[in-house]
Amino acid sequence: MRDYKHPTVVLPVLVATFWTGLAARSCQADDHKDAPELAAEQPVVPPVHYVIGAGDVLTINVWKEPEASVLAAAVRPDGMISVPIVKDVQAAGLTPLELQAALADKFAKFFRGADVSVIVKEIHSQKVYVIGAVRKEGPVDMKAPLTVLQAVAEAGGLNDYARRSKIYILRKSNGKEIRLPFDYSAVIRGSHGEQNVTLEVGDTVVVPQ
Repeated sequence: MRDYKHPTVVLPVLVATFWTGLAARSCQADDHKDAPELAAEQPVVPPVHYVIGAGDVLTINVWKEPEASVLAAAVRPDGMISVPIVKDVQAAGLTPLELQAALADKFAKFFRGADVSVIVKEIHSQKVYVIGAVRKEGPVDMKAPLTVLQAVAEAGGLNDYARRSKIYILRKSNGKEIRLPFDYSAVIRGSHGEQNVTLEVGDTVVVPQ
């Protein structure tokens, strides 16, 4: 004889299972809803001794003092940034660590033991220039070390009229302007790799046509 479970026992179990699963899914949805979204743009990581310049964007965080913090402080052409409470502060010409110390001194008048951090969010003050037979002439931000090939790529690549073997880099050195040759075709073939130098701030890559 088969042992049938009584409906009055089975039905509450099914109902309880249904509501338990529904509650779990609801909690998971709430967890996703409350979880912070990933930032679309991560802060850049400049060299340790990076010097802040006009056009850069900084994040200023004062621990436990949100009203004194700034998510995006742009360095103005005069080298200053605007920060709540302490107002205008010189930023250009300082490293992030030096600016942290300067801000900590200023905030010390308002908060005891002010803990300040400075993060370079965007770099716009350090540029090289690519001109001539490329698809997009103009300045290129140096967010990281940049080679000649990388700068050309940032400029959209060479156009159909570029004289690939006649490219050169204009650089100021000790008050004089020097030319560094760059043979695009040879470099991408694996020859003259030494010509694919790391560019310096203010360099101009010239692509004749």
